[in-house]
Amino acid sequence: MKELFLIIGAPGSGKTTDASLIAKADENISHYSTGDLLREEVASKSELGQKIDSFISKGNLVPIDIVIHTIVSALKNAKTKTIIIDGYPRSVEQMVEFDKILTHQSEVILKGVFEIRVSEEVAKERILGRSRGADDNEEVFYNRMKVYLEPLDEILDFYQKKKLHFIIDGERAIEPIVQDIKDLIKKIQNL
Repeated sequence: MKELFLIIGAPGSGKTTDASLIAKADENISHYSTGDLLREEVASKSELGQKIDSFISKGNLVPIDIVIHTIVSALKNAKTKTIIIDGYPRSVEQMVEFDKILTHQSEVILKGVFEIRVSEEVAKERILGRSRGADDNEEVFYNRMKVYLEPLDEILDFYQKKKLHFIIDGERAIEPIVQDIKDLIKKIQNL
């Protein structure tokens, strides 16, 4: 059985960097970023990629069926027992649909949801400072924050009730954040 850990956080919280460093340091962990998986499809210039780009470029959510298809493919193809997915779920609908899929199968069990917490000020400073692409401007940042924050309370409440929610202080240096997540994964796996 595969063990799944989700990492959520505001744009600029460092969730993708944290998850990729954990996976690089441990060959028994696979990491998938929904954002990276979707951007790879956009970069391929496929019809699906163009469709995805029409949402991403405006800071809007990609339709749920496309995102879930992307994630399920990644889970099925993972070569490790432990999998980290960052940037998911980003809406209550995504959370509910994904929970249904996980509930009706026995290959993958959700073991924890780590919330990387940063202030809006820190998130904005990081996003506007990285200038990765056309979606790194103030207008898109505020739209992305709004999209992230709107469903957050309901998402956190859902995972808190399942005793899967863990908060990580994301305003520190990368090393202690990554170490805290690694330690938490080991602790949860040993329960």
